[in-house]
Amino acid sequence: MASSPLDEKTVTALVADAVKAPSMHNAQPWRFRHLVDRRVLRLRADLERAMPRTDPDDRALHIGCGAALFNLRVSAAHAGFTPVTTLLPDPAEPALLAEVRLDEPAGDVRAAAEAAGLARLHPAIRRRHTSRHPFADKEIPEDLRNALRDAAAREGADLLFAGPWHADTLLDLVRDAESRDALDPAAREDLLRWTRLGADADVAVDGVPEYAFGPDKRGGRAPVRDFAGRRPVADRGSTDFEEVPQLAALSTRGDGPEAWLRAGQALQRVLLEATLADLATSLTSHALETPALRLLARDPASGTGDVQMVLRLGYGPRGPATPRRPVRDVLDTE
Repeated sequence: MASSPLDEKTVTALVADAVKAPSMHNAQPWRFRHLVDRRVLRLRADLERAMPRTDPDDRALHIGCGAALFNLRVSAAHAGFTPVTTLLPDPAEPALLAEVRLDEPAGDVRAAAEAAGLARLHPAIRRRHTSRHPFADKEIPEDLRNALRDAAAREGADLLFAGPWHADTLLDLVRDAESRDALDPAAREDLLRWTRLGADADVAVDGVPEYAFGPDKRGGRAPVRDFAGRRPVADRGSTDFEEVPQLAALSTRGDGPEAWLRAGQALQRVLLEATLADLATSLTSHALETPALRLLARDPASGTGDVQMVLRLGYGPRGPATPRRPVRDVLDTE
């Protein structure tokens, strides 16, 4: 059980790990509060960083916050604590997404095993980056696919590696989403808000800076969002991407805020496992940002589950680290 209060240095380190999580357009839509007397860290949605055009129900916001929550659990376990997590602890405060109580190590064998499983992922937190580069034409071994499926299942989600038919469907949906954006310039408002070009990229603490755009896609079928659009980016270059991208759909059995938070935790667990296995990863939610398209992203064989994210995995460059807000800007103490 919890005993003495945590020192500021420890809490700062935990939150510094938490905010390394991915979020849509790197908007970092989270805030943390340390309740000193209770040894609790609260996670809140930062609704000023919501995206009304592309994420009107805040689904992606919750997924990003869920990923940060999982990083916090990993960091806490690595620091020797037993993280006890409660999702959506107060129905009267929907922006309060989770509470994590940091207990001293317990004698419970099961809890100790879970903490050890989390702690082993800690080295991957700072190594994981979204890659917008081509991946090699090299198949992911089945035993590694199984390990990633198991990682998702541990957090209450399903990870389905898309077969040829399903992959074609997902790629068609991405192209459909891109076409819709081209016909509706207002659809790019959120993306323009969160991209950083020129001198802004060098001092950015959020958003996607131009050095993380990756090369312009000259050919290939990999689903890579074009953050530049028609805006010039110096020294970007162009190249061919893979013709047969290895895609996986992360889904939950149910939808809504709690399912989205679980999806975010499952997503981050998969990404950290993949990083430890030397896989490069990128995410595409483009086809999931329109409700009509999102329904079509389901596995055509089972037709069940709510797809929350599509992952592209493979062997290739990990991509550069994107900026993060200083901990002092996202952490309060009470």
